[in-house]
Amino acid sequence: MKISEMPDAVFDGIGMGYVPPAKLRISPKLKLHGKRAKTIDPITYEVVRHALWHVNEEHGATIQRLSGSPVAMYALDLNPSILTEDGEFVYFGPYMQYMSGVTDTQVKWVLEYRSDNPGIRDGDMFLANDPWVGAAHQQDVMLVCPVFCKGELFCWVTNCLHQYDLGGITPSSFCGSAENAFEEGICIPPVKIVERNEIRRDIEELYLRSSRKPAAVALDLRAQFAGNITARDRILALIRRYGPEVVKGVMKQVLDNGEKAFLHKLARLPDGVWRERTYVECCRPGDRRTHRVMLTLKKKGSRLTFENDGTAPQDGAMNATYSGWRGSIMVALNQLLCWDQYFSIGGALRHVDFDPTPGTFNCANFPASVSTAPIQAMEISLYPAYNVLSKMIHSDPEMRKDVMCIGGTSQWPATIFRGIDQWGERYGYILVDPIGGAIGAFATGDGISTGGQSRTPMCKLPNVEHTEQSFPLLFLYRKEVVDSGGAGRFRGGLSAESCFIPHRTESITQDTLSSGNAIPTSLGMMGGYPGSVNVYKFKQATDIFDRLMKKQIPSDIAEIAGEEVTLQLRQENFVQNPADVYAVIWSAAGGFGDPLERDPEKVRDDVLDSRSVSIDAAREIYGVVITKDGAVDSEAARVLRSQRREVNRKQDGPVTRLTGKVRSKVTDNLDLRRERGGARLCCTKCAADLGSVRGNYKERCMLHEAEIGTANPNIGDWRRYIDERPVFRQFHCPGCGALIENEIAHAGDGLLWDIELDVR
Repeated sequence: MKISEMPDAVFDGIGMGYVPPAKLRISPKLKLHGKRAKTIDPITYEVVRHALWHVNEEHGATIQRLSGSPVAMYALDLNPSILTEDGEFVYFGPYMQYMSGVTDTQVKWVLEYRSDNPGIRDGDMFLANDPWVGAAHQQDVMLVCPVFCKGELFCWVTNCLHQYDLGGITPSSFCGSAENAFEEGICIPPVKIVERNEIRRDIEELYLRSSRKPAAVALDLRAQFAGNITARDRILALIRRYGPEVVKGVMKQVLDNGEKAFLHKLARLPDGVWRERTYVECCRPGDRRTHRVMLTLKKKGSRLTFENDGTAPQDGAMNATYSGWRGSIMVALNQLLCWDQYFSIGGALRHVDFDPTPGTFNCANFPASVSTAPIQAMEISLYPAYNVLSKMIHSDPEMRKDVMCIGGTSQWPATIFRGIDQWGERYGYILVDPIGGAIGAFATGDGISTGGQSRTPMCKLPNVEHTEQSFPLLFLYRKEVVDSGGAGRFRGGLSAESCFIPHRTESITQDTLSSGNAIPTSLGMMGGYPGSVNVYKFKQATDIFDRLMKKQIPSDIAEIAGEEVTLQLRQENFVQNPADVYAVIWSAAGGFGDPLERDPEKVRDDVLDSRSVSIDAAREIYGVVITKDGAVDSEAARVLRSQRREVNRKQDGPVTRLTGKVRSKVTDNLDLRRERGGARLCCTKCAADLGSVRGNYKERCMLHEAEIGTANPNIGDWRRYIDERPVFRQFHCPGCGALIENEIAHAGDGLLWDIELDVR
C-alpha cells in the first residue's frame, strides 16, 4: 500500500514521515506571521532576495569555521536552510543537499507536535536526528531554530551536520551489521535543547552520553548553535531595516516565482511515465543477494509524482526512511528543473507528490536499521532520478541542454577505520576521498572527471596531506582510473583510486561498507554505457617498505608484491598492519549516447592526451583504431563501426519505416512521429517503426544480451560478491543497427519499460 492510499497519514514519531501540509495541526498558542507586502519594488526585492541567500551561505560558512571536524571542513557534510513560518523552503545551501531535502518535513513535525507542549518560543532551538521524523540517518543531526518578530513566528533557520559518533555497535555509528534501530546510535525526535537562548545542560548531556567522541560532538553542536544564531540575527537585521511585511513578501515572492518557472517548464513537456531500475548488493555481512530498486516518475498536467513500487523490501542494514528517499530525489529535482531558482525549491514542491510504498528498503518502517542510509539506500534513490527526469525533459529543445547522466559514487565505497592515532588517542572515521566523485555526461558534452558530487556542489577532494595530518595514514598514490567513465557519444567523468598504508600506529581496524561492486549503478543514458563499479583492493605482508627504502614509489597496487585478499562488501573488523596496502576505487559517471557516434579525434585525444580511455577500449567500445604513430585510422574506424551496426540490425524480413511528421525528439535515438493510427516512436536515424508511444519500444528492437563485464573494462567478476547473474542489455534499431538504449538487469528480469508517453 502506498502512502497516498493510507487514510490520514501523518507523523506518529515512528511512522513514515509524511504530513500533508493542509492537515498540520498547530496549537492556537503559537501565532504565525503571514503578513506580506502586496507590492515590492524590483530593486528592493533583488536586494533582500540576495541578502537572504547570503544569510544562508554565511550560516554554512560559520559552521565550517567553528567545527573541528573534517566532516565539516573537507566532506562539507552539512547544509543550512531558511523556511517560511509554515515550513516552505525559501533557500537551502549548496552543501550536502539531501540533508536539507528533509528539513521541511522536520519543521512541519515540530509545528504539529511541539507547538503546544513544550511550546515554540523566541530563543528556542530543537535538536533532532530521528530518521522517521526528518533526518537522513542518525548521524545527521538537525538543529531547528524559530525566528520571532513581535511575538509571532516569522520564519525558521535550520542546519544539519553529520556527527562523528552517536553510539551504536560500530564506532562512527555506521552500523553495517545492525538489524534494527536499537543496535544503532541514539535516535532523538525533536527536543528543545536551547531555551531562552541558553543550552539545556540536561538535554545536551543526554545527547552526548552515547557518543565515543563526546568532546568532538559537543564542539560540532556549538558550531551548529553559532550558525543558527548568525542566520537568525541577520534575518532580524533585515526585518529592522525593511520591515517584516517586506521581508516576508520577498520570501513569498521567491516561492511564487519558483512556482511559476516550474509550471512554465512542465507546460512544455508531455504527460507520461518514466521508469528506472537498478540494484544494490549486500544488506548485511554475508548477504550475497541483490536487491531491486525501482523509481517511477509520472507527469500529468501540472503535477509530478514519484513512486518506488517494485523496490525490494526493507532488510538488513541498507535501509532509508521516507525522509531519506524524498530528500534524495529532491536533489535531482532541484538541479534539473529548479537550477534557475538559486537553491529555492519550495515553489516547485507545491506541485510534486512523493508517494512511496512503506516497508520497502528506501521507505522503511520503524525500527529498521537506517544508519548506513546515505551509502546505499539514499544514493540509489537519488541517482536514478537523474535518468527519469532527464528523459522527461529531453523532448524540449531548450531543456535538453540541462540533461545530465548519473555521476560517480552512486554507491559510496565506505572504508571505516579506527584505532589509536599518532598521538595515542582513539579515533574513528570514514575515508572521505570518494567525495571527489565524477560528473555524468551531458547531452551537450563530456562529464567532468573527479569533478565532485552533483549532490554536494561545493565539495572538493581533501588534500592527502590534510588526511595524513588528522589520521595515522600514509598515502602511496591517488590517481584517476583509465576507462572508468561510462562510454558514449559524450563520455562520463572518470573516478579515482586512493591507496594508503598505516603510519605511526601499530595497526588500523577497518570495516568495508559498500554496494555497486558487482553491478554498476552509474547507469548511462540513451545508449551511453555505465561508469565503473566500486573496487576494494587489499594486499597483506607486502614489500612496500623495501620499495620505499629504495625510493620506489608505486603507481599501482599491482606493482606491490604481497598476498591478495578479496574483501567482502560488509566485512568487519579486519586489521590492516603497517605492511598491508589498501586501495579504494569509487564508481565513475555514466555516458550519454552511442559510443560509436563519438568523434574519432576525441577518442584519440582520450587515449593519447588525457589518458582517460585505453587503446583496447577505443577499438572494442568506440570502434576507433589508433595507429602506432598516434593517428586515427579513419577507414578502419568507418569499416569497424559499419560492421558493428550491420551485425545488430534485423537480418530477415521487412522493416516498416514511418513517414509522418516528426513531432519531438523523445531521446537522442527516438523520434515521435504523427501517423494515421496515432503517435508512434521510431529510430531517429532511419525512421524504423518501434511501436506506439503507449508501448515498450524495446520489444521491437534487436536485443543483444552480454556479460556485465562488457559494459565497462573495470568491472570485475561479479561472482566474488553476488549469486544472481547480472547482464548488460543493448537494444538496437532493426532497420539500421544503431544503438537505441542500454540497460543493466538480472538475467531473469523482464525488459524495463522506461518511457510511456500519454500523447495522442
